[in-house]
Amino acid sequence: MPERGDTVVVGMSGGVDSTLSAMLLKERGCTVIGVTMSHWSGDGAGEGTRSAMRRAACYGPDEALDIAECRAFCKAQDIAYHVVDVREVYDKEVLGYFRREYRSGRTPNPCVRCNEQVKFGALLDGVKQLGIDYDYFCTGHYASLVWLNASPFPNSPTAVFIRAAEDKSKDQTYFLYRVPSSVLEKVRFPLAPYTKKQVREMAAGRKLFCADRSDSQDFVSDGYFDSLFQDKASIPGDIADLDGNVLGQHCGIEHYTVGQRRGLGVSSNSPLYVHSIDAAQNRVVLSKNDDLLCKGLTADDWVWAGGYEPASAFHAKVKIRLSSLPVSATIRPVSSNKNYFGTAGETSKTWEIIFDTPQRAITPGQSAVIYKEDIIVGGGIISNGIHE
Repeated sequence: MPERGDTVVVGMSGGVDSTLSAMLLKERGCTVIGVTMSHWSGDGAGEGTRSAMRRAACYGPDEALDIAECRAFCKAQDIAYHVVDVREVYDKEVLGYFRREYRSGRTPNPCVRCNEQVKFGALLDGVKQLGIDYDYFCTGHYASLVWLNASPFPNSPTAVFIRAAEDKSKDQTYFLYRVPSSVLEKVRFPLAPYTKKQVREMAAGRKLFCADRSDSQDFVSDGYFDSLFQDKASIPGDIADLDGNVLGQHCGIEHYTVGQRRGLGVSSNSPLYVHSIDAAQNRVVLSKNDDLLCKGLTADDWVWAGGYEPASAFHAKVKIRLSSLPVSATIRPVSSNKNYFGTAGETSKTWEIIFDTPQRAITPGQSAVIYKEDIIVGGGIISNGIHE
């Protein structure tokens, strides 16, 4: 935790986690500055009302209501408050990426992208442009930080690594793995030692307006997914089985993801699931549940904690989606592109992950995040599942 007298900027959303974080830091004697990023660029911002206990998605037209609640809380607590406009970067780096990935037959993870490019990127750039000098940037994420030697060589410099939160059911480190150590040096997570139940109890004890409010669940508000793809018409195509037999027609590959069962629009004597999406052929391929099992995956676009990339194969635990527990696997390099020019911390090398036990519905576009003893050592974007 920051010390008494430190100046801390707190990223606020109007939810219980960020609001309590600001309160705990104020009680600790820190100079607290609240900031909220404004990224909604659609119609109807702030229109209507919502239930006091219901939180919408993080991207939606009621953003203005969140900002109003944050501003009211900060005013009541004598906390300086600012709104930072990140719409241009968000539109390009999150919404543009979201559309491109779905239209390429992949399933994007907008929260991973947003944390890297916006929340711990453009938002902090905006704070700097406001002339705010701070000791730490704090958020309500359920995660913690450790300082470790990034390489196996003696006397190497230490770097900041992300470690799983105490409350594993709410752990959000999967979303944070692409935030570089250089940024994490000035980041703190005040809720690291607490469970969600404790957080709600502490908020209720302080009579915070958001103590019982539900968490936001999805990236985009109900009814706004389709609006993100209105820039061009969807292209219908075939739905087929693994043998190439046409079973029906889909309404556009952006509406499907690996492992999906509902809304397929085909009839069958046994349940069918999306096995894969062939963007080149504009085809959605279905299979039975057992055909979704994969012995491994390949991933690229890697980042490594502390900037240190392993030189050879190693064994660790891998998380393939937020809702899955980390599973044991062997991780090994398989190729490298010598002509690749990426951003700092990224690598062109493709790594192969072979699970100790086969895993279901490996989804291209999602992240494979590597943990050693609850500490993230790296992660990449899944390109393909390796079937039996």
